[in-house]
Amino acid sequence: MKIIFDKVGQTAKPVSLKVGEVALTGTLQKSGYHRVLLDAKMEGALPLVCDRCGQAFDQQVDAPLKLTLSDRISEDKDDLDIIEFLDGVIDVTYILESEMNAIEGAFHYCDSCDGSEEALEIEY
Repeated sequence: MKIIFDKVGQTAKPVSLKVGEVALTGTLQKSGYHRVLLDAKMEGALPLVCDRCGQAFDQQVDAPLKLTLSDRISEDKDDLDIIEFLDGVIDVTYILESEMNAIEGAFHYCDSCDGSEEALEIEY
């Protein structure tokens, strides 16, 4: 889902998107001349693989997502939650996929391995 940056106004514009089993719902609202605020929530199930035993499982996602979007290069070193769309088009699909990739990139343990102190040794 792509939205022209200049089409977002002071009134909150609803956004809703689903990629796989994860949905993003929220609003886009202009917060400055070159800034738009994304205030959304991610919900759904993300398929993952346990980093300990290799078992596939679904991780429930229920997380708020508040980002500042800009159509200019940001000089703000204090706010690290800025995504720049220099072509003037906000790509909401890209934002959701990036957040999903960030979750997938972390270590995850299935219910069987979570909290287990047992040594794991696999012979090949």
